[in-house]
Amino acid sequence: MAETVKKTKAPAKAKSAAAKPKAVAEKAKPAAAAAKKSNVTLIGPSPEEIARLAHKYWAERGFQHGAAEQDWLRAERELHSRAS
Repeated sequence: MAETVKKTKAPAKAKSAAAKPKAVAEKAKPAAAAAKKSNVTLIGPSPEEIARLAHKYWAERGFQHGAAEQDWLRAERELHSRAS
């Protein structure tokens, strides 16, 4: 007895980003860029502010590697609590 193999259609290829309508491309922009364009102020500290404070914490630890994420999260918490 011979086995029967069903052939399936290949999935359709996605359209390129250039072919997307302008409205869809606009939604794909990062929130900060979209907010800047529409003159909306984002609430909370900027990534640059967080980075400066995280760097300060790193310096206080003697520039030891291995805790960058903890420094970043600590800086975020500190700056968010100051803003509240």
